[in-house]
Amino acid sequence: MQRRDFLLRTAAVTAAALVAGPVSKLARASSVTPPDPGMSEAAWFAANRRYASLPFGRIAYVERGRGPAALFLHGAPLNGFQWRGAIQRLASFRRCIAPDFMGLGYSDIPKEQSLAPRAQAQMLAALLDSLGVTSVDIVASDSGTAVAQLFLWHYPQRVRTLLLTNGDVEVDSPPAGVKPAIDMARAGKLADVTAMWLTDQASARSTFGAAVYRDPSTLTNASIAYYVTPLVSSPLRRSQYESYHLELATNPLVGVEAVLSRSPVPTRMVWGAKDTLFAVSDARYLERTAGQSRGVRLVPEGKLFFQEEYPEVIADEARRLWGA
Repeated sequence: MQRRDFLLRTAAVTAAALVAGPVSKLARASSVTPPDPGMSEAAWFAANRRYASLPFGRIAYVERGRGPAALFLHGAPLNGFQWRGAIQRLASFRRCIAPDFMGLGYSDIPKEQSLAPRAQAQMLAALLDSLGVTSVDIVASDSGTAVAQLFLWHYPQRVRTLLLTNGDVEVDSPPAGVKPAIDMARAGKLADVTAMWLTDQASARSTFGAAVYRDPSTLTNASIAYYVTPLVSSPLRRSQYESYHLELATNPLVGVEAVLSRSPVPTRMVWGAKDTLFAVSDARYLERTAGQSRGVRLVPEGKLFFQEEYPEVIADEARRLWGA
């Protein structure tokens, strides 16, 4: 089921209520042992969440490891927890920093703050300043891939490498499949639909989970709670969650192709081949466009959020790109 089909189907179910695959040869590791064996992944992530007080608000992030910094940018409606498996594998090579975007995750943002992708890039620069980080290797997914390109545009001297996974490109932003979500956000229904996942996890897995994971069981009850709870925790947070999507309605990447084409930053694409939102052609576009492209690796069974199911692929590609 495509993501748009899920959103439309769930919207219909909500309205009605108001009225009345082969296994990939890749080794899978959707569940990894957290640094503290006595804690679940979600519990460890929550216990290690920190906050940076910035002009943009209180920005939530998790940090692990030492050395040169790597910045992990998540997709929607996820947060930094998306990268837990990759971070575990890369913490011995990099100081891994996984922030939550404004309007998603656990970042606490004032009502008047812009949630546009360019503002997200500005927030990231301020976060890195607060952490004493001058330059980073960026790993990104989904709308985070759009923000990564904007960060390169506005802060080129701060980017060492780019590892981009399924996400927006200038010629396909927003993709057709995300437009129903934008329409629901505009109608003020997206947060209500998402909140349903907290009480009907099975439906969340059979619809959203089936659309974005090879194995929908990757979306555990604990993951659903960790992802969804902050998004619907207050009227303001619900509004910001929807505003995040509305900011994607107009292509935020206009003009970035020229930046990528002349950039000296080594850029590698790792793409889920079975994603119905961001096609393999988007990865091939980046391969042709990036001035220092390091090519594309396809994950045959991967869908939009394959990074959670195949963290060893992300770790392997990151180490190769970093020369670590």
